[in-house]
Amino acid sequence: MTNYREILRLFSLGITKMDIAASCGRSRNTVTNVLQRAAACRIGWPFSEEMTNKELAEKLFPSGETNPTYKMPDYEYIHREMAKSGVTLSLLWVEYCDQCREAGEVPYKSTQFNKYYSDFVRNTKATMHINRKPGEIMEVDWAGQYAHIVNTDTGELINVSVFVVALSYSGYAYVEGFLSQNQECWTTAHVNAYNFFGGVTRILTPDYAAEMIIGDAYSKAV
Repeated sequence: MTNYREILRLFSLGITKMDIAASCGRSRNTVTNVLQRAAACRIGWPFSEEMTNKELAEKLFPSGETNPTYKMPDYEYIHREMAKSGVTLSLLWVEYCDQCREAGEVPYKSTQFNKYYSDFVRNTKATMHINRKPGEIMEVDWAGQYAHIVNTDTGELINVSVFVVALSYSGYAYVEGFLSQNQECWTTAHVNAYNFFGGVTRILTPDYAAEMIIGDAYSKAV
């Protein structure tokens, strides 16, 4: 049971809500809700030592009313969505809040939402470890979103395709912008990346779109 007496006592001492939550083993949202109800009921510390925590709970939440039950997000779904290009926790939190409002449920605030996601990743070890060897693999891709440059004469925004390279073992990266994703730009990007790294890897791993470019070039060659 929530220790309402202790929450009000600590708050009267100027302790922050975050520290109160940690001390009482409750979420920050629960602490905030208790303090709001206490203010509405004009209940503050100190009060009678004879008042039990159960009696205080009845005063704060009369007629069997209890603290709101927050909807726990589906973090398996969230973790899958996070693997997609352009998806962020902030966007997923907004989506989660919309779903809660439609269902009449209470959503967690973004800070708690993010914390529980971090806990999910840590507790379920929702990662994949892949053994790499130095200098073996270079991964290449066009970024999923465009960058832009501005035409100084017209003010027009011009799309810039971003070529991204990473050495799988070290994570050392190379990035360059191009006005096209055609074969010539694709080839030039690789040459520039190899010059930047000062050597070549044994394996080159492109994404699906890149494989299509390579396949098309091979078809034309044969």
